[in-house]
This record gives sequence, structure tokens and C-alpha cells, in this order.
Amino acid sequence: MEQLLFGLLAAGLGAALAVQLWRGRGAGRRRSATRARFFDACAGLLGDSRITIAPTGFPRLGGRYRGLPVDLQAVPDTLTFRKLPALWVLVTLPGPLPVRSTFDLMIRPTGVEPFSNFNRLPDQIDAPEGFPPDCAVRTDAPLALPDEALLRRHLGLFAAARVKELVISPKGLRLVWLAEEAHRGRYLLYRDAEMGQTPFPPEQVMPLLDALIALRADILNAELSEERLSA
Repeated sequence: MEQLLFGLLAAGLGAALAVQLWRGRGAGRRRSATRARFFDACAGLLGDSRITIAPTGFPRLGGRYRGLPVDLQAVPDTLTFRKLPALWVLVTLPGPLPVRSTFDLMIRPTGVEPFSNFNRLPDQIDAPEGFPPDCAVRTDAPLALPDEALLRRHLGLFAAARVKELVISPKGLRLVWLAEEAHRGRYLLYRDAEMGQTPFPPEQVMPLLDALIALRADILNAELSEERLSA
């Protein structure tokens, strides 16, 4: 009788464990599917939109906005020490620009930003007076930086607390935006860093794209002005 009861108990525990595993796998599949749709709501903003899925499970969205190529990437950061894991959105206008250096302005750099090449740039320079007080600036050519007056015209980008980084380079422009942080309670108790379950809203990405397009136009106009003066 005892062996029979023990067998029934073991069978019951095994069945319960199997059910939990099945539910866990199903929940994991649902989370992965939702994560892959993170940019679906933004795809309608772009012409010729295309989505690919990165190894992280998050999507990358490309297309055209106001006639220009754009690229959106979602990059999770779960290696941050003493802070909550974060999900960053990289908003990029790829394409050649008439600048002779890479200018990278980062707010509160920690040295472990997985979305950035900030720390690979060889020279850190003092930020001019009036720039965000908690920013750092790095470049690969300190004597060939964009015009300071031009940069100042676009510092309003950093009025939004979620803007983390601005990159101006010969290859294009980029803004990095804090899309989400892990839920504090779940992360502290269970180390649950699941993010990206809410689609990224188009109303957040449109102002970023518009700001980059305005900056691009300013850079191109400045180059045209220089060419006319030198002619």
C-alpha cells in the first residue's frame, strides 16, 4: 500500500511538473512573439519598410521616412551594474555627410553601453559651456569637429530625459532613446529582465526622426554656405 501511495504521489508530482514546464514554454513563446513585434506599430510610418529579427529576438526596422533611409534597432542592455536592465532604441539616418570626424555626445556614460562605440573613440574633449551638464564628448578628430554654433542649435534634443546619445559621423546620424527599463520589483526579486512586451509607439519615434532630419539639413546647408564662400 505504501509503495502504491508513493507511486501515485510521484506520478502526481511528475504530472504537475510537466504542466508547469508546458505552461512556462508556452509563456516563453508568447513573450518571444510579442518581442519580435516591438516595431510593428512603427512600420506604417515608413515607406518600403522591412523587419528582420536580431539574435536577441528583438526586431530591426528599415525603410524610408520623408524620402530618406532610416534604421531602427532595439538593443537590450542586461549587463548594467547597480542599475535596472534597459531597452534602447537606436534611431539612425544612414548616409554620407560632409563632416570630417565622428562627434559622440553621451549622457552619463558608464563605459559598458552595448549599443555604442563611444568608448572606442580615442579622444575625450571638454564639453563646451551650456552643453548638458552630465554629458561627455568623444571624437576621433578633435580638430575637425562640427561647428559649435550648429551643435548648439540642436541641443534641445536633450530636453527629453530619455535621449542618451547623439552621434554625428561621416556615415550618418544617430540618436539613442531609452525605450524601457525592467520592472524594478520583478527584477530585484526574481531577476526578471523581460522587456519589449509593449510595442514601441510611433508618436515617440516621429519626433526623433524629424529632429535628425533637421540636423542633417543644417549640416548640409552649412557645407553649401562654406562652398559658396570659398568659390
